[in-house]
Amino acid sequence: MKILILGGTIFLGKHIVNSALRQGHEVTMYNRGIHNPDIYPDTEKLKGDRKSDLDLLNGRSFDAVIDTCGYVPAVVKLSAEFLKDKVKHYTFVSSISVYKDFSEMGMNENSETGKLEDESVEEITGETYGPLKYLCEKVVEEVYGDNALIIRPGLISGEDDPSDRFTYWIHRINEGGRVLAPGPKEKHVQFIDVKDLADFIIRSVENKLSGTFNATGPDHELTFEKFIEECKKASGKNPEIIWADQKFLEEEKVVPYTELPLWLPDEVDGGNNCDISKALAEGLKIRSLELTLKDTLDFSLARKDYKLKSGLNSERETALTEKWLSLNKEKK
Repeated sequence: MKILILGGTIFLGKHIVNSALRQGHEVTMYNRGIHNPDIYPDTEKLKGDRKSDLDLLNGRSFDAVIDTCGYVPAVVKLSAEFLKDKVKHYTFVSSISVYKDFSEMGMNENSETGKLEDESVEEITGETYGPLKYLCEKVVEEVYGDNALIIRPGLISGEDDPSDRFTYWIHRINEGGRVLAPGPKEKHVQFIDVKDLADFIIRSVENKLSGTFNATGPDHELTFEKFIEECKKASGKNPEIIWADQKFLEEEKVVPYTELPLWLPDEVDGGNNCDISKALAEGLKIRSLELTLKDTLDFSLARKDYKLKSGLNSERETALTEKWLSLNKEKK
């Protein structure tokens, strides 16, 4: 297949290119050339801004396009309408952030999505990101109809993760010492290895799949406690885990998913309990957690003198841990 990839130089886009090339597809990358411009020297690259330089694609045709970097509906509309007669199938990478009510457990592709009162808004914030992604989905579906594929990933993990929201845990446990973790231990966590997501997208494009799919993992229920134990096994370390409850963490203004990645308070815990049965039925394959963790740790340790973008810094973690232990000692 001839596949056009919008983006393709960082994290998911990069792994989509890897997956496509492994399957023998002919890849053309279209992006601004800002990130990793020298990557894939033997792959065709077109340097342009999709807001103004789509003419670079005049006279070209492709079997499929994969849009990894659409965030604003007006910009996605430009791409979709321009490519409609040049590309047969459009895949748009969205997000589970499109959903409205994260208190809902088992959110599926038919769950209610968030909306913007003013759909002309283009500023991307924590509040607008999800609704804007949904509006982008609508644009693609309106233009491409039954030839549109919408992928809604959860937290993407693994090699090359620029956010460190997954990486924090395996990196931190590898450091040892006392590790502060969010209770209760029985809470579920969800994430998807970037390589599994990329392979699912390429496989879906090959099969001309259409419709909307939640794409996260694993393919079984995974508790925070089990996740931490798997981190210990993958790192070969056995630090002491200090489980603090939600009330304490909220009183101390610990930022969910940022200072303690993967942790969501009860009122929004639906974000770690999404239904992925539709994607699994269409061939989503999930590798072992051990493999994802080892890949992630190797990637993290290879970054010399690097400061993680997510997670508690050591001073704050120590202070919180000591306060939690002190409070609970007094209760006893």
